Amino acid sequence: MTVRDLNGASGRIVLLTTSHRVAPGLLSWPAWQVLHEADSVVCGDSSHPQGPYLREAGVAVSDGVPGAAELVAACAGGRTVVVLAGAEGEPDLTNELAGMAGSGRFRTLPELELLPGSYDLPGARLLDLVRVMDEIRANCPWAAIQSNADLARYGLEEVHELIEAVETGDPDEIREELGDVLLQVVFHARIAADAPEEPFDIDDVAGTIVDKLIRRHPHVFGEAHATTPEDVKALWLTAKATEKQRTSLTEGIPLGQPGLALAAKLTGRVRTAGLAVPLPGGDPNDGPDGADQGFGYRLLALAAEAEAAGVDPETALRAAARAYRDAIIAAGG
Repeated sequence: MTVRDLNGASGRIVLLTTSHRVAPGLLSWPAWQVLHEADSVVCGDSSHPQGPYLREAGVAVSDGVPGAAELVAACAGGRTVVVLAGAEGEPDLTNELAGMAGSGRFRTLPELELLPGSYDLPGARLLDLVRVMDEIRANCPWAAIQSNADLARYGLEEVHELIEAVETGDPDEIREELGDVLLQVVFHARIAADAPEEPFDIDDVAGTIVDKLIRRHPHVFGEAHATTPEDVKALWLTAKATEKQRTSLTEGIPLGQPGLALAAKLTGRVRTAGLAVPLPGGDPNDGPDGADQGFGYRLLALAAEAEAAGVDPETALRAAARAYRDAIIAAGG
């Protein structure tokens, strides 16, 4: 086997990676340094989003990435070649270089350096979701005709599936169901962006919740003080009351939610406000609907008792129902 020295001095190959989720041109200082100091910069993607910005900054970029042997030769004399990687990196090139290094046929090879030029910020993958949703809305015959009203029932289903995943405690299921719920939010916002009157988009949705969170956390973003969860809840309720200017404690409570959850929400509002509002009750046959109304009163009282004890009655009932289901299965049913 002949051992060859292609270049005398090893030189350096820098594989520069960038994120498409960061605005083009926003590169790290080390990336700009190596780009300006490099003897040559090559890129296999003529439409690479960084290309125009590099050229505007005076960095000459040659189209096309040569093969590994040619690239190694270009590093002769200690030269530095920067390869501006595409979206998928440069797997063919790195495999070729790895093959050359492992063959034992070359006395010296350039130093290979991986340099991230930009990084994804936390939440950057949400940009991918927005982009994919735009594509689906534009090109999927079903998605293109959906309205917010059409999607409403799917949102309810996805939330119930998320609750079930949380209750079972499977991290993979929770992650998947959270994604399904997030999809509903992005889809609704994308539909709203097409509205002929008062349109809004996902940025408006995000901006609204950010503003709300800041207002309702004055102990984090302002001068208020809170040292206990109870203090935080009091601040939240005060801020909410100021925002909503409601005339009744019951405003904002959706009446379409499950009955036990509705009962707990109503009794919780009353308890927090310190109002003395007695629960309806009496004989099981009382009320306009006879026994049905009587049982309803008893369930209302149980929901109030659970809420006062810090127990979510809806969750407790589901847990009891699952235990009963397991007992049925164990009995052969």
